[in-house]
Amino acid sequence: MTLDHPAERGRGRFARLAERASNLTSSPLFYALCVLLVAGFVAVHAAGLSTSWQLLVGDMMSAVTLLLLALLKNAERRAEHAIQRKLDAIAAALVAEEGGDRSEAVQDLRDAIRMEDEI
Repeated sequence: MTLDHPAERGRGRFARLAERASNLTSSPLFYALCVLLVAGFVAVHAAGLSTSWQLLVGDMMSAVTLLLLALLKNAERRAEHAIQRKLDAIAAALVAEEGGDRSEAVQDLRDAIRMEDEI
């Protein structure tokens, strides 16, 4: 276990799993599942079922919320890191433009394009 930034850890199993889960959670299918879960929550309370059913549905909603929060934070940190690397590449290119050494800065800019897909 490491406390490094998610973008600096590489494309390990967790990164691939987080990417797949992010794709699933942004799909209409997952939205429909969440709507059904909320409808089930309302139905259980409206029907006056036992407390154990109410707790079960509430716990399921809490678990989904926690997992979505973790996925959202992971995606946010990766996007943040990609944006910062792009800004660094643009700044380096501007500095190189002033100094005349453009080849390395241009390559950094090319590497920075579509970086968020890699991170």
